[in-house]
Amino acid sequence: MSNQTTWSEFLLLGFSDVRELQILHFTVFLVIYLTALMGNLLIVTVITLDRHLHTPMYFFLGNLSILDLCYISVTVPKSMASSLTNTRRISFSGCVTQVFLVVCFAAAEMAFLTVMAYDRYVAICLPLRYREIMNRSACVQMAAGCWVSSTIYSLLLTVNTFRLHFCESNVIGQFFCDIPQLLKVSCTNICDHEILLLVCCSVFVSMFIISIFVSYIHIFSTVLRIPSAHGRYKALSTCLPHLIVFSLFMCATMFTYMRPESMSSLYLDLLAAVFYSVMPPLLNPMIYSLRNKAIKHALGEMIGMIFGMKKN
Repeated sequence: MSNQTTWSEFLLLGFSDVRELQILHFTVFLVIYLTALMGNLLIVTVITLDRHLHTPMYFFLGNLSILDLCYISVTVPKSMASSLTNTRRISFSGCVTQVFLVVCFAAAEMAFLTVMAYDRYVAICLPLRYREIMNRSACVQMAAGCWVSSTIYSLLLTVNTFRLHFCESNVIGQFFCDIPQLLKVSCTNICDHEILLLVCCSVFVSMFIISIFVSYIHIFSTVLRIPSAHGRYKALSTCLPHLIVFSLFMCATMFTYMRPESMSSLYLDLLAAVFYSVMPPLLNPMIYSLRNKAIKHALGEMIGMIFGMKKN
């Protein structure tokens, strides 16, 4: 095959060739997918219906839940179908679409987590100006900025990746189309593409890390000056889950896109991919939203109304 030939389809990596393990993989991913869907749909529904939750913090939480619904739907259903039907094929256009959406939603996840850190900074450090700074217009503009910037970023990386020719192999060492794995099966000189990928990821990630770092320096310095232990606990309880979610997501993403080739490993790549593409949509509702007292109260009221209507 000549160097100018490009495969019309790819083969995704299966978790196992043993039929029983394929069924197990399908079952585990199905449970994860349904749990993530129900959790995030509950968050969106509760925030939409309860007027007391129409505040900036819950506005961004609602956006994050919608994002997580889309994010997990890009990779997990295809992987489940592959295991159930014992076929690993994905078309070239399907691979392009998957790369674009995965990168777009991953970037948007980081952007929204960064904006939410800024929201917590204003709420804790500038409480008297919170309504003025985090007004409705500002929130909409920040949310739109997250979506638009992640779309442009994803478009740049996707176009850069699929300018390559793929003729060495059509087997992708991942359960979905991922840029680092696509670079490995390219027969084009990828040096410039790797440099561009590293630069884009470094700039994009550095912006988020620096923004979060600065926000939390101010937050923690303010919290330490709160005289009461209850006040300090209440302030930290809204920040620490967010910081944990962001740290796990960022570490897995950086390991996938910015690690040296010498650290590449089939099992490590799979584990990292699960951490940054599957776990955030599953864990965000539990860690970051459903443990929130206001959301649990609103959810209880909504369930009570549903059963109340049934009784009537």
